[in-house]
Amino acid sequence: MSFDPIPYDKSAALVHFLIVFGSSMLLAVLFCFLLDFLTRICSGVFQYFSGEGTFSTKLRKIPFFGAIKYTISSAAEAITSILLSIGDFFVQMVHLSCRRIWSLSVLTIRESLRQKILYVFIIFAVLFMFAGWFLSGTADRPDLQVQSYIDFVLKAISWLVIPIMLLLACWSLPEDIRLRTIHTVVTKPAYRIEIVLGRMLGFTLLGSVILVVMGGVGYIWINRQVADIEQGKAVASASENQDSSEKSASEGEPEEDVSLLVSKVPLYGEISFTDREGTPTALGINVGDVWMFRSYIEGATKASAIYKFKGVDESDAIGDDLVLQSSFEAFRTHKGNMEVGGILFQLTFVNEDKGLRVESPPYVNKEYSDNRMVINRKMLQKKFDGSEDVEVDIFDDLVDDQGNLTIEVHCQEAGQLLGMARSDLFIRTPDRPFYVGYSKAVFGIWMPMVLVIMLGVTISCFVKGPVAILTTLTVVLVGFMSKEYMSEILSGKMEASGAIEAWYRLITHMNSQTELPAGPVKVIIGLVDGIIINFLWLCQQVIPNFGIFSNMREYVIKGFDISWTAAMLPAIATTAAYILPCLIISFYSLKLRELEAK
Repeated sequence: MSFDPIPYDKSAALVHFLIVFGSSMLLAVLFCFLLDFLTRICSGVFQYFSGEGTFSTKLRKIPFFGAIKYTISSAAEAITSILLSIGDFFVQMVHLSCRRIWSLSVLTIRESLRQKILYVFIIFAVLFMFAGWFLSGTADRPDLQVQSYIDFVLKAISWLVIPIMLLLACWSLPEDIRLRTIHTVVTKPAYRIEIVLGRMLGFTLLGSVILVVMGGVGYIWINRQVADIEQGKAVASASENQDSSEKSASEGEPEEDVSLLVSKVPLYGEISFTDREGTPTALGINVGDVWMFRSYIEGATKASAIYKFKGVDESDAIGDDLVLQSSFEAFRTHKGNMEVGGILFQLTFVNEDKGLRVESPPYVNKEYSDNRMVINRKMLQKKFDGSEDVEVDIFDDLVDDQGNLTIEVHCQEAGQLLGMARSDLFIRTPDRPFYVGYSKAVFGIWMPMVLVIMLGVTISCFVKGPVAILTTLTVVLVGFMSKEYMSEILSGKMEASGAIEAWYRLITHMNSQTELPAGPVKVIIGLVDGIIINFLWLCQQVIPNFGIFSNMREYVIKGFDISWTAAMLPAIATTAAYILPCLIISFYSLKLRELEAK
């Protein structure tokens, strides 16, 4: 894969959520207190100068002490008002009625169906009727063709479901308020928070049904298309089966997977490097690639990449074989032997505790494809001192007492370099059925749909429909496209990252390495850019990262099962983190609106 599936740090994420949520609530309470307090003070001042009310009478008798007393009483009244408002939210949460919420959800679904929401199935059916015409033959290799089918299905589902639910969530409540149909609900014994929960639950149930139907149709369509590909592949390779078998045996390569629809379960390790002298280094050679995802090792030297896999046992074997899969990248300084089909590399299994080093036969690194290596658990340790070779067992002898398996990767060709990252070599444990990974990918579409519904309903509680749609759409687009860019700006690694500074350099034709001239212009630019950077930091903390959900789709497209720690858990945590803030904002937004007014 082109990304590194790093496990999710649960404790750090929880601390970050508590800090952001707690500080936001504290700032909101302080703002409300100051607003209420200043309102009461201004009201008292107005009464004093107008000569009305009890405040002016008491203040004229004891001006100084009366002012102090009124200020203290105003602050106490403001605190009491805020505490009562906070208590009102918790009281309504405690007295929630599942029956009322369900009734409001059913009402929401009925209103949505009246708006012809099911017409989306017609668009979905038309897409699948003609998709085979345009997608067939888009790739030369069968595995890439399958990837295009899976990518099309998952994108079609997400691009149809999420926008429709966004429109419904943002338009429903403002339209009910405009038409005053909301009065039939608020005049009944229903809490404000139940109205919000009923809307969210109703849209979620409706979107879930649509998503399940689309997901099931998409799964059947994928299987039918892949069956045709596998049939054509079998016919095309029947005449060359004998020649390919002899070539595979001569090169020491195993046969490829029979099924094109799998959910591979990888076991990743930690990577470290050694230079051409065998000295440990932090990274390999930099070949000048802008993308620093991979480091390179030099061929025909002591340079190596060392992978250390933890928790390896016999359950990770497929039959009696240890299956490894690699996707290294080659960097050629000369053409080399093109008849081989790629650059040769070798694996060395190391157990430092027992002093064992077992080398595998050379493998050919097929560029732009995955290299699957099936290694029998019984390996021969070659002796170069004239003694007989010794048979060792991978799981009994090469895995150390802590369950770690260390594998060194060496490039065999001089003048060539082999690039690799942590995710470029993994142990392939027994595969899972394709429907397991596919159902997780559909669940990865369901979670951003729920998040969009919560955001849409929340924003529609205090603005009108068109504004709510534009605001929610902006939040979703920024969360999908600009989160990484904002992180890069806030990290400080980008030169001249300030917006005003960048415009100033562009107008004055000044490059990013030149210091700005000292003076008031530099001070003003720094001040304005600081305000913009702080605003970007606030946006980064508030706007959800929708890119987490799109990563789940990439797992299934590449034929992997979706990792729980690296993909599922952060997606679930992101969705759950916005439930309470959305409920709080929705509750107080509806509370401030006069819904019962005629």
